Amino acid sequence: MSVSAQHSSTAATPDEQEKTTRQGRRGTDVPAENRGSTTIADTVVAKIASMAAREVPEVYNLGAGMARAFGAMRERVPGGSSITQGVKVEVGERQAAVDLDLVVHYGAAIADTAADVRTNVITAIERMTGLEVVEVNIAVDDVRLPDEEEEPERRVA
Repeated sequence: MSVSAQHSSTAATPDEQEKTTRQGRRGTDVPAENRGSTTIADTVVAKIASMAAREVPEVYNLGAGMARAFGAMRERVPGGSSITQGVKVEVGERQAAVDLDLVVHYGAAIADTAADVRTNVITAIERMTGLEVVEVNIAVDDVRLPDEEEEPERRVA
C-alpha cells in the first residue's frame, strides 16, 4: 500500500490517532468553504471502508482468521467491538490507499464480489472525504460455508 502524497501526522504518542489535515487558504478574498483546514483521522477512513465493504451482500465478514478470533473475544468485552477489523488504511494529504481482508459467502463469484467491494469502497471514501483513493487491495481469506455454525450473538449485560 502506498500513497504518493505526504502524510501529515499529528500523533505525538502511540495512543493518539493518525490524522490527515487538508490546509485551506486564509483571507477575505478567499471563499468561505476554502478558509481554514479540515482534519480527517485514519480511523474515519477505515470505518467508511469497513461499512462500504459490508454493504456488498456476498461479504460475510471482514478480517483474517486470527483477527476474527480476537474480534469475537473483543466483542464480549463491553465497548470492545472493532468495526475496522480486517481494514488497513494509509492516508495522505489528498490520497488514500486501503487493504481489506474479506470472508465471502460460499457460492459468491469472488472476482465479481471483489470488484463490487472495490467500487463501493472507492465511491464511499471519495464522496465522504474528498480524498482520491489510489488503490483498494482485497484479500479473500475464507469462504463461509452454509453448514458452518453462526458466530455467537453479542449479549447485552
